[in-house]
Amino acid sequence: MLYFSKLRIIFISLISLLFILFASSNLFKDNSFFINKKINLGLDLQGGSYLLLEIDNTPVIEQKLQNLSINIRNYFKEKNIRINNLRLLNQKISFSVNEQFKQIILDTFTDEESDLNPYYPRFKSHQLDIVEENNFFIVNYSKQGIIEIKTSSQDQALEIVRRRIDEIGTNEPNILKRGNDRILVELPGLDDPMRIKSLLGKTANLTFRFVSNNKEDSFGVENLKYEDSDDGDEESVSKRIILSGDNLLDAQPRMDAETNETVVSFTLDRVGAKRFGKATSTGIGKQLAIVLDGKIISAPVIRDIIASGSGQISGGFTFQSATDLALLLRSGALPAPLNIIEERTVGPDLGQDSINAGIIALIIGFMLVIIFIFIKYKIFGLITNITLVINLFLLIGILTIFEATLTLPGIAGIILTVGMAVDANVLIFERIKEELKNEKNNLIAFDSGYTKSRTAILDANITTLLAAIILFFMGSGPIKGFSLTLGVGIFTTLFSVYFIARLLTVLYVSKNKEKEGLI
Repeated sequence: MLYFSKLRIIFISLISLLFILFASSNLFKDNSFFINKKINLGLDLQGGSYLLLEIDNTPVIEQKLQNLSINIRNYFKEKNIRINNLRLLNQKISFSVNEQFKQIILDTFTDEESDLNPYYPRFKSHQLDIVEENNFFIVNYSKQGIIEIKTSSQDQALEIVRRRIDEIGTNEPNILKRGNDRILVELPGLDDPMRIKSLLGKTANLTFRFVSNNKEDSFGVENLKYEDSDDGDEESVSKRIILSGDNLLDAQPRMDAETNETVVSFTLDRVGAKRFGKATSTGIGKQLAIVLDGKIISAPVIRDIIASGSGQISGGFTFQSATDLALLLRSGALPAPLNIIEERTVGPDLGQDSINAGIIALIIGFMLVIIFIFIKYKIFGLITNITLVINLFLLIGILTIFEATLTLPGIAGIILTVGMAVDANVLIFERIKEELKNEKNNLIAFDSGYTKSRTAILDANITTLLAAIILFFMGSGPIKGFSLTLGVGIFTTLFSVYFIARLLTVLYVSKNKEKEGLI
C-alpha cells in the first residue's frame, strides 16, 4: 500500500541528508570539519602523465643462463663427469662430453626428480630445451621457460614500480599489466614527470666491490666510470660482489654533521652487517667502490672496521638526488631494465577543458530531461526532477566515501544514470495512467502502478548492472570508470525511485486522493 511509517520517513531523510553532506564536501578545499574525503579526478580530467613501460628481459635470461652454466660445471665436476668447451653464446649453453656420460647428462636434464634441482633450486627441466648431437649439447630456455621468466619479471617489476611511485606520494596512480612484458603507469596530477621517468628508468642494482688494480684478480676486473664524471674517469673494480642491495633494510637522506654535505645513510640486515664487517676488517686501506647500475657513485677508502651494520654513501648529492637514491634503494632493484616506449602528458588546462565539456553536457542533458518531464507529468514531473537531483547527490556521495577516481567516461556514466532514472519514472507513471482507467480509487491505482511496473524496472536495471560488473572486471582504465559510476548509479536510482520519489508521491496523493485527473 502507499504507506510510509514515521520511522521509514526518518530513515529515508537521514540517508538522503547524509549523502548530500558527503557530496557537498567536494565543494570545499578544507572539509576536515566533516569528512576529509573527496572524489579524485582521473588523468583525463586533472592532467598528468601516461607511461607505457617495456621490460627488457634479455639481461635476466643471460644472467640465469650464466648461473646455470656455472652450476652445471660444478655439479658434474662433483659427479666426476668432465664437461668440455662449456660456453654461453646467443642465449644458449653449449658443451661436449665423452660418449660414456651422454645418457647420464640427458637423464639429469630431463628428469624432474633429478638431484640437480636441490643443487640449483631455480632449475626446472620443463623450462629448458636440450638438443644433443654427436655428444655435443645445446641447452636453452623453451618457450614456456621464456614465458615464465617474463611473467616473473613483470610481477616483480610491477611491485617495485608501485613501491617507488607510492614513496613519492602520487595520488591514485593506476599501475597495470599489459601483456607479459609491459606495464602501464597513469599518474594523475603529476607536476614533475621527468623525476618519475628518471626513477622508473633506473634498475637500482646496488653493489659494493673493492677497487682492484690487480689484472690477475681471481674474480676478474672491469673498468667502471664514475656516475657524475664528465672527463671519463674510470676505476678498475673487482667483479667480486662484497655486498648487494638485497641486504639493505633501510636508506634515508640526511646531512653529514662533519662535512655538511648531503649523504644517504643505510642500514644492513644481519647477514649484510656480518659480510660488511668482515670485508672492512680485511680491507683496511683499500677503496670500496659503491656501484649503482654499472656506475661508481663513490669509492671511499676504508679507515676502520665497520661492524655496526650501518654506513653512508656520499657523492656530491643534492637533497633531491639523495632522496631519490634512498627511495630507489628502499624499493629494491628492478629484475630487468624498463624502457619507456610510449609517453603522453595531459596538461591541466586540457583536463579542465574536459571537465567543463562534461559539466556542460550534463547540464544540457539534465535541463532537457527536467523540462520534458515537467511538461509531460506536471506536479509528478516536479517530484521526478527533485528526485533526480537527490539521486545525483547520492551517487556523488557514495563515490566520495570510497574516494573513487572520476574520469571523463565516468561522467558519461553519470549522464546515463540520469537517463535510466527518468526511464524508471516514466514506466511507473505510464503504468499508473493505465490503472486509473480501470480504478477510481487514486490510492489503489498509484499503488498498483508502482507494484506492477517493478518487474520491468528491476529487469532493465539488473541486466544493466550485470553488464557494468563485466565491464569493470574485464575492462581497463576508462572502461572501469564508466562501469563504476553506472553500477553505483543503478543502486542510487532504485533507491531514489522506490523510496524518495514514492514518498513524495504518497504525500501528494494522500492529500489529493479525491481529485480526478491527477496524472
